[in-house]
Order: sequence, then C-alpha cells, then structure tokens
Amino acid sequence: MSNPSQQIVQRLWNYCNVLRDDGLSYGDYVEQLTYLLFLKMAHEQTRPPYNRESPVPKGYDWPSLISKDGDALETHYRHILETLGRKKGMLGLVFRKAQNKIQDPAKLRRLIVDLLDREEWMTLDADVKGDAYEGLLEKNAQDTKSGAGQYFTPRPLIHAIVEVVAPQPEETVCDPACGTGGFLLAAHDFIARNKLDRDQKKHLKKEALHGWEIVPNTARLCAMNLLLHGIGDDETPPIRVEDSLKGDPGDRFDVILTNPPFGKKSSVTVVNEEGEQEREALTIVRDDFWATTSNKQLNFVQHVKTLLKENGRAAVVVPDNVLFEGGAGETIRRRLLHDCDVHTLLRLPTGIFYAQGVKANVLFFERKPASEKPWTQKLWIYDLRTNQHFTLKTNPLERGDLKDFIECYKPGNRHARRATWSEKKNPTGRWREYTYEELLQRDKVSLDIFWLKDESLEDSANLPDPDVIAGEIVEDLRTALEQFETIQMDMARR
Repeated sequence: MSNPSQQIVQRLWNYCNVLRDDGLSYGDYVEQLTYLLFLKMAHEQTRPPYNRESPVPKGYDWPSLISKDGDALETHYRHILETLGRKKGMLGLVFRKAQNKIQDPAKLRRLIVDLLDREEWMTLDADVKGDAYEGLLEKNAQDTKSGAGQYFTPRPLIHAIVEVVAPQPEETVCDPACGTGGFLLAAHDFIARNKLDRDQKKHLKKEALHGWEIVPNTARLCAMNLLLHGIGDDETPPIRVEDSLKGDPGDRFDVILTNPPFGKKSSVTVVNEEGEQEREALTIVRDDFWATTSNKQLNFVQHVKTLLKENGRAAVVVPDNVLFEGGAGETIRRRLLHDCDVHTLLRLPTGIFYAQGVKANVLFFERKPASEKPWTQKLWIYDLRTNQHFTLKTNPLERGDLKDFIECYKPGNRHARRATWSEKKNPTGRWREYTYEELLQRDKVSLDIFWLKDESLEDSANLPDPDVIAGEIVEDLRTALEQFETIQMDMARR
C-alpha cells in the first residue's frame, strides 16, 4: 500500500496525462495547478484551526470557483486570473500575466472538484506537498520542447554545494538567478536540520531567503515551490521578478548560491532605419564592476561579489569560458583572485544538465575586506569531469558521485585539506592545489586547469555515448558562433 504522499503524487500525474492529450504541456499543467492550489490553500486558512483572513478578495476565491460549472466556470476562472494578476505581494507574483490554458470546462471542473477540493492541502506535511511539486518541476525540465531544463540544476549537485557551503541558522541566503528555487529550498532544509529557537524559525521562514528571477512564469513556480515547503507568507514574497544584473540593489547577503542562465552573451534585438532586425550586444556598465563586458556569466560573477557581505561566501556555477576568456575575463579573474579568497573549483562532468553538452564548473569564493596583499593563497581543484561519463537517463549524477568531493573539501575545516594527486604515487587523484603565484603565471590567468590523462583520447572503447559527444559538438559550435557574432557586432559599431 503506498503512503498518502505517493497517492497524491500519482493522482497529480495521472491527471496531467489526461490534460496532455488535450495538448497541454507539463509547464502549462504545473502553472494551472499553481493557481488553483494557491486559491484552495488560501481558503483552507480561513477555517479552523487557522482562522486567518484570506489574502484573496471575496468573489475571486475558492468557494466562488467551486460553485460554478460549464462555460460559467471557465469565464469566472479567467476573470479571477486577470483580477488577481493586478494585485500586489504574493498574489501579484503568483497570478501575474496568468492565463487559463484548460479550454474544456468539464476537465477544468474535474481538476478543481475531484483532484484539488478533496484534499486538505494545509494539513499535509510540507515534504509531501513539496515533493509532489518538485516532481512536476523535474518532469517539466525533462520536457526538452519546453526549454524549462535551463532553470533546473541537478538536485544531487545542489545538495552537495549546500552541504559544503553550510549556511547557518541566522544567516541570509540569496540566489540572484533562482529559477524554480532549488538552491533556496536546499539551503532552507539544511538550516532546518539544526535545533532552532523560535526567533531562528521565524527568521528562516520569513527573512533568510531571497531570490531574483527575470522570467515571470518561472518566478511564479519558484514562489509556489517555496510556499508549499512552508517558506514565506501571503504578503511578502521572497522572490523579485526583475533582471538582477540591471544594478546594485544595495542588499548584502551572508551566502550566495546560484546557477545563472547559460546564454553566453547579453543581447537585445533592435530594428534599424531600414526596418531590419539587428542584434546588439548589451554591455552592462556598473560602477561596482571590475570590467565592462557583454558576457552574462562574467557579469554574474561580478554581481555575486557585489551582493556578498564582507566574509560572505559564494558558490557559482559557471561555464568553462569564464575560466579562460581573455580581455574582460582576465581582468575579472585577476581581481577576483586578489580581492576574494577563491579557494575551490569543482570541474563538473558533461551529461548532467538538461541543456546538452554544457561544460560547467562550480567556483567557491569568499569576499574579503580591502587589502594590498592578495586574499587567494591556494586554489584547490576537484576534477569530476575527466574520464567521467553521465547521461540523464541511463547514468544520472547521484549523491554518491559527489561524496569524495565533499570529503576532500573538508566543510568547516578547509585548512585540513590534503592533496590526493601525485604523479608517481596516485596518478588518478582528482584533487589538487595551485598557489596564487602558479595561477598568475598561467596564460591570461586561466583557471581552466586539468592534469588527468583523458582515456577517451587513447582508447575508443572509453568514448562517451554518441548523444553526449553530439551535445558537446553542438555546444562548442554554438559558443564559437556567439563569439563570431559578438566580433561582428563590435566591428559594425566602429
């Protein structure tokens, strides 16, 4: 017999498949579920034992919806979405630009009455609600047509990053590109494992977590994800819907955990005098940045440095080009190594992201006070990429694959680190240190460092799956094309 959690998840899945036959994507389904769940839970809070005032105005609430049928239901539902989308606070965040995608009133009625109204969602354990919702988000990420995978970081990777950065009960945690909230949720769960007093619990629920998300649809999924896990409240959403790179918000945080979007360049499409569309590089100019560039990832690294409190710590997922790109890239790496303690780099394997062929890394650093002497003394690198082959379906990344990295990292006691690499004793060691002086001597201060012998270069039997190789080729070509486009745009402006 399955437990209540599995039963609810199964019911949600089964109905999703019914609606998919009508052409609804997983993303559409999760969105409609978000609107309706919010209305149902808001109504449940007005009854004992909560007896709270509903944030939803009367006449646009759950009872008004459940009393209607047929075309009247569909019309009223559409009216609710439009009205609530104009409100402020959590209502406005969840319902902003909301549209009804379920065209068949009978199916909408069945979703409302048979699926959602039968359950008391507020009494369900946060893990039950949260797990069901996370499952839907992951399924949506797997749906390659929707492109939602770009917002979904593998959960085992997120949990490993949170475990080594180890956010504490009274600290603030920020993700300036939060997607559906994976990092914020993992940080919340990690902190909640401590024995918290009443003030610490209140801080964790209402003040500890902060996120920015530029895409309204993704921000609404994130807000609901947090709400279902018991984070935030109806009035003050922890998520801001805006481009976090547009300026310094003035806020500072103890911990920043983020996987910024993988698009290499910021660009905007403009229409020229002849009516033809042109793409122009969108170069972000900010006084708090070390260098001006149109490379979005380099800008995010600079932005994270700005957002950190003094001695605050960050973990940022970055593509390879952040480690080796010249020009602004070199300037930023030099300043980062000097002004911050850049202590760890995790080289990630390919085949773990929904965006195929992406070559990424996790950069760990701490912001330090101004100093003439460089703060970085040693950069420790863990190579989880060379001779590692993962795929999303047949060999997905799991928690155990990151166990050795966590042990080498020595969370809470970084000064006790020991190298596992030695050319003679341990030629397969994945953990190695480089001094600040060694890094500066490298061409363009490149941090794209590897020392293990790639077996696939010598033995065709060790080649990764064809789809992994194809994904890497596509990603390399895409990167090259974007670099050529940038050069072309720069030359056209001269």
